[in-house]
Amino acid sequence: MEDEPRSLKNVFADAESKRLTLENTPFTPNSTEYADTVSSAIKLYQESLALASAVSLFSPNESLEDLSTTDLPFLLINFHLAEITQKIPSSPSSPRDDRKRILSAARDAYERYLHLLDSYSLLPPPHKKLLEQYTDAPTTFTTVSLTANPEARRNAKIANFKLEKELRTKLDFLRRRPEYGTEDDRRGGTAGAGDEDAVREVHLAHLAYSTHMTFQALEGLNREWEILSLAPPPPPPSQSNGSNPSDARDRQRYGGLGDNTTTTLDQPRNNTNSLLNRGGPLLSKQGKPLQPFTLLPGGGANRAEMTRNVFRPSHNLPTMTIDEYLDEEARRGGIIEGGGEASGRRPEPDEDNYEKADAETMKARAWDEFVEANPKGSGNTLNRG
Repeated sequence: MEDEPRSLKNVFADAESKRLTLENTPFTPNSTEYADTVSSAIKLYQESLALASAVSLFSPNESLEDLSTTDLPFLLINFHLAEITQKIPSSPSSPRDDRKRILSAARDAYERYLHLLDSYSLLPPPHKKLLEQYTDAPTTFTTVSLTANPEARRNAKIANFKLEKELRTKLDFLRRRPEYGTEDDRRGGTAGAGDEDAVREVHLAHLAYSTHMTFQALEGLNREWEILSLAPPPPPPSQSNGSNPSDARDRQRYGGLGDNTTTTLDQPRNNTNSLLNRGGPLLSKQGKPLQPFTLLPGGGANRAEMTRNVFRPSHNLPTMTIDEYLDEEARRGGIIEGGGEASGRRPEPDEDNYEKADAETMKARAWDEFVEANPKGSGNTLNRG
């Protein structure tokens, strides 16, 4: 016996259950449980869209009054689908391109949600204006003008945050009212079983809150897309040398330098770490460096010497003591002894040293003859008349 097709209400309830599980369960982003739950929620929301389309639940010829209160939650299918799509883990082999595809899918779902609400005139004037701005420039859309000064942008962000908080507070307040349903109803998954007017008001408040969050999400998608566009592309498989993708990305990120390799200009071309294996020459024809390299003196120092230099202190250490330095300077004649009172005392002449006595006598006689031949003032001829 084949399974009977499920109703839109049951499929949507299962999708909502998966979504709440993602919000309330502390999954590890890289875990299999997290990926399976995200995948299941997306499939259920997509199935809900297919069922809603099959029964022509929404029509462009209808107005909000034509929608029953029980059908209002189905207006949020695309919004929740966009939210869950953004949670899809990226592929490890090509994270940048895969993330771009995820963002594009989420953007499409957000756009379908906004246009559906617009067809039922459910967008208030501020959100209607934002939709027009987004339609004119979807990839550069922002809720805060980039041409405004920093203070104006800051005030706009604060206003967005306050509006989000107000909408969330209103929604929580309406849901807690007895008219919306009892606590047992909410725990049993039949929330919204109370007064129809109160339930309808809650659904409309939920739509207003979700619309505000949609424009915030679209702005966030554009910022993330810009960052992804600036990221370097992954290296081709030929440069990975058989290593795993993460190693190849690390070599690309750090300019081709590994943990135990250093590119030098004097390495042979046939070496395993040669320039050829690193993706081309170091310098362009104009002399511009194409990748990091190290210049080594004297034809290339070995790795052990480079390692010792890494752990050498940044300042010069002393090579001798102060006493050794003074002894060395005294031996070289770099120290002048005496000074002070000792310099004015002449040593007593040695009467037995006739040679020194004669030298002193001849020096004194030469000085006396010089003084007689050059009287004081004889050299000053500038003031003579």
